[in-house]
Amino acid sequence: MPKESGRKVVATNRKARHDYHIMDTYEAGLVLMGTEVKSLREGRASVVDGFATFYNDELWLEAVYIPEYLNGSWTNHTARRRRKLLLHREELEKIASKTRESGFTIVPLQLYFLDGRAKVEIAIARGKKDYDKRQSLREKQDNREALRAMREKNRGG
Repeated sequence: MPKESGRKVVATNRKARHDYHIMDTYEAGLVLMGTEVKSLREGRASVVDGFATFYNDELWLEAVYIPEYLNGSWTNHTARRRRKLLLHREELEKIASKTRESGFTIVPLQLYFLDGRAKVEIAIARGKKDYDKRQSLREKQDNREALRAMREKNRGG
């Protein structure tokens, strides 16, 4: 039985849902060094600039920032190194076939611990145009205003 239970979120990429249309999401394990895990347990990481690519039929996470562990020695890791993602072969083939189509990319959405193991939620996504971003912001604002109006009506009547 693991020492920890439940889900502890370390980092989220809120910008990804604004910049991309999310098609599919997958949960992947990460191959990490010991100092990376210790740094993540302190809650220090950023997945904003991250992306995933294929090398030799393996999926790798790149440009994710996990700062060096402060109490680490010469065994410390580099902050933006390439990290291998662990997925089932069928999932890798699905992701590879989707990303071969033009316009699709793989972005990390969340970095978290699930029952003591480091996981990353990745998504197959297509980039939004500027007018799509404006439209989604307008829809969000309209929904907020409608909820506010309904709340006021219920309060007063």
